[in-house]
Amino acid sequence: MAEPEASPAAAGGGGRLRNAFGGVLCAFTLLLIGVVAFSIRLFSVIKYESVIHEFDPYFNFRVTQYLSKNGIYEFWNWFDDRTWYPLGRVIGGTVYPGLTLTAGTIWWLLNSLNIPLSVETVCVFTAPIFSANASWATYLLTKEAKGTGAGLMAAAILAMVPSYISRSVAGSYDNEAVAIFALIFTFYLYVKTLNTGSLFYATLNALSYFYMVCSWGGYTFIINLIPMHVLLCIVTGRYSSRLYIAYAPLVILGTLLAALVPVVGFNAVMTSEHFASFLVFIILHVVALVYYIKGLLTPRLFKVAMTLVISVGLAVCFAVVAILVALVASSPTKGWSGRSLSLLDPTYASKYIPIIASVSEHQPPTWPSYFMDINVLAFLIPAGIISCFLPLSDASSFMVLYLVTAVYFSGVMVRLMLVLAPAACILSGIALSEVFSVLTRSIKFQLSKFFDDSPTSSGDSSPESSTNSTKNENRNEKSETAPKEKPSKKNRKKEKEVAESVSVKPKKEKRLLVLPFELSVMGILLLIVLGGFYVVHCVWAAAEAYSAPSIVLTSRSRDGLHVFDDFREAYAWLSHNTDVDDKVASWWDYGYQTTAMANRTVIVDNNTWNNTHIATVGTAMSSPEKAAWEIFNSLDVKYVLVVFGGLVGYPSDDINKFLWMVRIGGGVFPHIKEPDYLRDGQYRVDAQATPTMLNCLMYKLCYYRFVETDGKGFDRVRGYEIGKKHFKLTHFEEVFTTHHWMVRIYKLKPQKNRVRGKLKKLKASAKTSSTLAAGQKKNPWQ
Repeated sequence: MAEPEASPAAAGGGGRLRNAFGGVLCAFTLLLIGVVAFSIRLFSVIKYESVIHEFDPYFNFRVTQYLSKNGIYEFWNWFDDRTWYPLGRVIGGTVYPGLTLTAGTIWWLLNSLNIPLSVETVCVFTAPIFSANASWATYLLTKEAKGTGAGLMAAAILAMVPSYISRSVAGSYDNEAVAIFALIFTFYLYVKTLNTGSLFYATLNALSYFYMVCSWGGYTFIINLIPMHVLLCIVTGRYSSRLYIAYAPLVILGTLLAALVPVVGFNAVMTSEHFASFLVFIILHVVALVYYIKGLLTPRLFKVAMTLVISVGLAVCFAVVAILVALVASSPTKGWSGRSLSLLDPTYASKYIPIIASVSEHQPPTWPSYFMDINVLAFLIPAGIISCFLPLSDASSFMVLYLVTAVYFSGVMVRLMLVLAPAACILSGIALSEVFSVLTRSIKFQLSKFFDDSPTSSGDSSPESSTNSTKNENRNEKSETAPKEKPSKKNRKKEKEVAESVSVKPKKEKRLLVLPFELSVMGILLLIVLGGFYVVHCVWAAAEAYSAPSIVLTSRSRDGLHVFDDFREAYAWLSHNTDVDDKVASWWDYGYQTTAMANRTVIVDNNTWNNTHIATVGTAMSSPEKAAWEIFNSLDVKYVLVVFGGLVGYPSDDINKFLWMVRIGGGVFPHIKEPDYLRDGQYRVDAQATPTMLNCLMYKLCYYRFVETDGKGFDRVRGYEIGKKHFKLTHFEEVFTTHHWMVRIYKLKPQKNRVRGKLKKLKASAKTSSTLAAGQKKNPWQ
């Protein structure tokens, strides 16, 4: 009796059920990935408290508070007189509003639903929420390139990668918190449009790019990377209408929308960062015109039209390039911003803009930082690149180009390791997905082969009989289904070639892709162990390396855990013991925190938009006490704040930053010279230090009464005793020092009243000293 055959309807139902189960499993896996991405970033809240981290997030938090309290119209027109005294700052026109508007919208929605969360709580958890969104966007992007399995793998890797965790832990309320999601989602919509040619996705791509422009200045990476990929597709002969639809609306709509952001404005069409997109836009239209004409004309007429189009196109390109060169040449920086020039020329900032070079996150990374931030992904990336070329598509070529450019920029600036992280996760996810696919397929094939070769009680016992039976079946099928008309020799030859190719190809593929059973099992176990090491490293990095807020410091010793809360202690003292209108001078690193936590007016802050103002503060810190007092007094400063870590061993204090103050101040005021503060090219604060160093204001404010702590004046950061131990302050008075001496606050002494008799004596003594000195001038630093 013949076995019943499965009907097509039953087979189709089984396939639909399998697809539905796969969809549910995929959705559940993505949900778990989002939960992991959110929860792994909560160590900072669990170990410390729900607090804003670092420096820049305090400004973003203060702006969000103002937005939630006064509304969006007041936010756009807000003139902040608490910063950059006496200049002030127009907040609405100088800030990227994406992060603020996003957190403000979340706060408004939650309060509309009667969920009374504070603005600070929303700001603290914004970054973990968007890290989950970034993981899901990574899944969508990778799925468009290499399928669902690669997408899930890439999303899981991105959820835990330390490089992204470093900028998205709970409390890290910075622009990158939402910008990385916007970056990945914009790339996804671009690739989606490339694959589908849908104008709907092209419009969504422009809107996503607009959100990226609102969120972060790194949007210039997008508007240069996508044109590079379009040009690559044109050069390699991969032009299509889908490429045109993916790029042309992005340039037109995206540029118009970007110009609506006040901080960008006409820079969207006037700066050199955007010129590449316009040039590729022109080239794309020339190529599209050529393909259109080719479809209308005969080959002979097409050659004539080509010469005309190429000549006109070259003329237009030369005219556009000439205009761009004229615009660029009229700018002293050739139309590029300082940060962009420092990316193209890594030595530019150190030569011409020391304030950019002074920022630690603008320094080039070391090799260990790559292993710290992406760990084992560095070894999986090459395999992912190879997988993208097998086969090569528009989406996979975009992934490779994204990786290559991100590797370059991350090598110039350690902050841009954040841009490299999604590319590394995507390529690693593709590599792992391909390897797992080969290994599992090999195991499945070997197991099926094992069960098929097992001895049976009935039926054919030899492989020859089975092959003969199959041959007979094939002959019977051929005789039953043979057409009545006899095919021609030509058709029979073609059918034979097709049948041979169909029968040979699967055999070759199986031989290439199937590995031995033992090797496949060992490969899967090794990959699982590798993944375990990666997870352990990521959890350690999230818990120990990147969760400590810079405003609250901790250290472990034999006595246990020690907490250093000196920063908030100092800001609370300023808030409670000074007048509201008092001005506080400090180095620009602490400007945002002073304004947000102490609510006092500062001279400079972390925006660093006015180099001359910062150089003035640096000059005052580098000058003798009297000269520094005159500079601060001219700025209406009442208090001076310095950070000192010599007692507790805090290395990021003002003494270690002091040479940058000298360099920045000397760049504007030439009488400040860096060699005057160095002894034989070495920066020292011990007995070998120069008189200029020992008598400058920064040295005195940091080391005043420091010898009283241990009787020797031993600096634990520098590792030796200070040079000048006993001295008095003549123009400043100490008003507050925190518990661990990490923050010290001084007040400017009022100017003394002039006495007529004393003035006469001073003039007489000055005359006698000038005659005796015979032209010799006294060193003002001693």
